[in-house]
Amino acid sequence: MGRPDRKPAEVVDSDVELSVSPPKRSAAGLPSLSETLPHAVAEMGPARAWKTLRAINQKDGFDCMSCAWPDPPERKLAEFCENGAKAVGWEAEPLRIPGGFWAENDVDSLASRSEYWLGQQGRLVEPVYKAAGERNYRPVSWDEAFGVIARELNALDSPDEATFYTSGRTSNEAAFTYQLFVRAFGTNNLPDCSNMCHESTGHAMGETLGVGKSAITYTDFAKADLIIIMGQNPGTCHPRMLTALEEAKQAGASIVAVNPLPEAGLINFKNPQRPGGLIGKGTDLADQFLQIRLAGDMALLQAVSKRVLDAERARPGTVLDHAFLAEHCQGLEEFEAHLAGLDEEQVLAATGLGSEEIDELADRYMRAEKVIITWAMGLTQHKKAVPTIKEIVNLLLLRGNIGKPGAGPSPIRGHSNVQGDRTMGIWEKMPPRFLDALQREFGFDPPRHDGVDSVGSIRGMRDGKIKVLVALGGNLVHAISDTAVAEAAVRNTRLSVQISTKLNRSHTVVGEQALILPALGRTEIDRQASGEQFVTVEDTVCAVHSSTGILEPISRQVLSEMSIVTRMARAVLGDKVPVDWAGFEHSYDIVREHISHVVPGFEDFNTKIRLRDGFVLPHAPRDQRKFPTPTGKAMFSVNELDTIEVPPGRLILQTVRAHDQFNTTTYSMNDRYRGVKKGRMVLFISPEDLAELELADGGYVDVHSEAADGVDRVLRQLRLISYPTAKGCVAAYFPEANVLVPLDSTAEGSNTPASKSVIVRLEPAAAPN
Repeated sequence: MGRPDRKPAEVVDSDVELSVSPPKRSAAGLPSLSETLPHAVAEMGPARAWKTLRAINQKDGFDCMSCAWPDPPERKLAEFCENGAKAVGWEAEPLRIPGGFWAENDVDSLASRSEYWLGQQGRLVEPVYKAAGERNYRPVSWDEAFGVIARELNALDSPDEATFYTSGRTSNEAAFTYQLFVRAFGTNNLPDCSNMCHESTGHAMGETLGVGKSAITYTDFAKADLIIIMGQNPGTCHPRMLTALEEAKQAGASIVAVNPLPEAGLINFKNPQRPGGLIGKGTDLADQFLQIRLAGDMALLQAVSKRVLDAERARPGTVLDHAFLAEHCQGLEEFEAHLAGLDEEQVLAATGLGSEEIDELADRYMRAEKVIITWAMGLTQHKKAVPTIKEIVNLLLLRGNIGKPGAGPSPIRGHSNVQGDRTMGIWEKMPPRFLDALQREFGFDPPRHDGVDSVGSIRGMRDGKIKVLVALGGNLVHAISDTAVAEAAVRNTRLSVQISTKLNRSHTVVGEQALILPALGRTEIDRQASGEQFVTVEDTVCAVHSSTGILEPISRQVLSEMSIVTRMARAVLGDKVPVDWAGFEHSYDIVREHISHVVPGFEDFNTKIRLRDGFVLPHAPRDQRKFPTPTGKAMFSVNELDTIEVPPGRLILQTVRAHDQFNTTTYSMNDRYRGVKKGRMVLFISPEDLAELELADGGYVDVHSEAADGVDRVLRQLRLISYPTAKGCVAAYFPEANVLVPLDSTAEGSNTPASKSVIVRLEPAAAPN
């Protein structure tokens, strides 16, 4: 049984009870266990919690929605982490938003509430509509809701006046169907959350290796000699990764952490599934910690590569993998000539490191035969993110660290199916071969011009060029940069549509008209005309597996994402294109059959996905050391080192996630590993910077962003926390600090918001009331 008596939590929307303690130096262990089970039981009740936690990430269960970390070949009884359990509890709680809620809370009052308060109100269980000129949503029928969408989309002068956002929690089947509907409607405006996270990765790896995905498998971690973790906090963002790192360490691997902040999970891991992890000292993970200055990663990588090349010149034939380079690579001579002029003083200034620290990393790299370099948004959200990731490829290529067990580039993605979304066609720039395959399969010619990404969509809404926003999941206005601009842009639309399981900030920032359409969660049984359905996802190492809900739906009125998308397509398009939308809804095998004809690697999809372990998509660089670039070779790249100049008295800001958080969703107001409790409006700053700026630990400041456009963006009344971060660097929580990131401050080439390199000044402020 669930918890029908559960009431919405009494939530304080300010940080009046905020408290701070020293940061932790170990992750997981008994505290993780004592957090996980009581939280799950409190949210779902004991029986519901037991049922869901036993099924999460199991081969016959459902895929966790909290990250894209891959599953090991053999599953444990508890194949989930603390945050995964909280994500399941957040979705699977039985509390419903009552019908009277909408009359009692207009959009202005909802907009004044915190993200945490909104999420605590319960599940969405009926479609609601806010008409033009009104301030309240009201319940409507599904037919009325789809009628509004059809009326507004079909009234546009051009299909490009609409944009169709997608969250990475969407299944492969729903993502494929959604992009098919959008392209049949006539536009490639298909932004998604990847635009804001790993777009830089796909761009850099696509140009250099020909494939923009991880070039390793799960089992490669335990085969590596060296794992370099850059700009990533696995203890909070991918906790199950700590188990793979522990296994690698026990197998003899060295681990290097490169990060401005010392993260508990990379210092010590107490595995809660081992007795020694609960009561013992745990496993020390990082053998070397490079506390790098923000945006200094490209300089570090170039410096290490130069040391490798210098060592080869000193000991010819003993350092580089000459056979690999001769057969598979192009551009080495130009790369070597470029690095010959690298300025060591510029490197040290950019990184904040000493030469001896870089020497040690280079020595570790040259001693290792098999090297994995893994990274996340600490690298992808800088102006020079794309060339930085290209430098990762350069370094790996020098010693042939790709296409062999235990070696390769490994971007770690967040949302559980964000990689599958892109594979299924959710991209504003899908290549002609994909569009040609759609045309052959469905008998219509998709639009061929590029669409707009997430930042481009906000610009289009701001400028009045985009009049309708449809969002399949996610929380766009809270996830994107430049919050004030983003919210004004959405309010400038004629219609905003949100397809969601629970309330979030984007439901309170609305167009002239607005719809909220409630969707089934991944934990719930999806019954269609042909019987119970399953969906599929692709994890961060290209493995595809099924996900089957196990709970009764929260309400009979709630539809699956597939039902919502196919019924929306039927309402909008009628018989415009020869697609069996009703068949797609009735049996997901039908859409999988079409996917098998359109998407490479998915041939015989319905058979392969029913294998107990699913299947792994082909990856030419990983599997065959073949590189589908224009030259057929892996490409070295030449990248000019461009460091951030910080004026006196200014600092570089990065946005970070708290531990009790998944993307924009907050499960509590705590960040246990960093020692923050009951609050989020804080700024982490080094003791040295506090002293130089004559500020006090525990004092309050207004944080002003200093951007080239001259706009004074400010986040007010943040409490200062003296913290062991890199000197000259500060950190604040995402998404609250997004207000400081200019919309036009993006990574070159990928257009990803540069949320990790914002120049700020601090002005003393009074404490909040």
